[in-house]
Amino acid sequence: MNSRDAAATRQRILEHAQRHFAQHGYAAVTVKGVADAASVSPNLITRYFGGKDGLFLAATQVKIPVSKSFDGERSALGSHLAANIVQRWFGAPGEDPLLVLQRASGERPQAAEALAAFLDTNSLEPLHRYLCDSGLDDADARSRAAAIDAFVLGVSTRRRILRSELGDPAELQAWLSTTIQRLADG
Repeated sequence: MNSRDAAATRQRILEHAQRHFAQHGYAAVTVKGVADAASVSPNLITRYFGGKDGLFLAATQVKIPVSKSFDGERSALGSHLAANIVQRWFGAPGEDPLLVLQRASGERPQAAEALAAFLDTNSLEPLHRYLCDSGLDDADARSRAAAIDAFVLGVSTRRRILRSELGDPAELQAWLSTTIQRLADG
């Protein structure tokens, strides 16, 4: 197998693993199930990832440019964040590494820690800094950032993890935009 084929195979395995972990959580996913879905031998998963734990870790690597939502005036924060959230939730619903981490966080302490670390580093702290830069004092910016972070995580959990319907994207975006803006404005 040449390196290009190996890279394509590894990527195909990861895509199927992300989908399976996002839909079923960690415990219900098997190496064989992912291998079958990716049309590969389970031995390749062991070879590329070292087994289920390694596959899970690879499938949950989160690289999302969340801070791009924090551009512009604070009066547009709700609309920027809501647009990015709705695009993410409706764009690739079965392959979202954050969804994988959310589903697995109740089963695996490592997943809960990875999700918390991602949110702290890529959402909560940049949002806190943005709100400080927009003129809020540190304590007020911190509490508003925490409220927005908790709200978005709660909506994500309710609508994505507990399998409620996401609803109409435009209506969801408008509601998220209004609510996030209220939290940002205090």
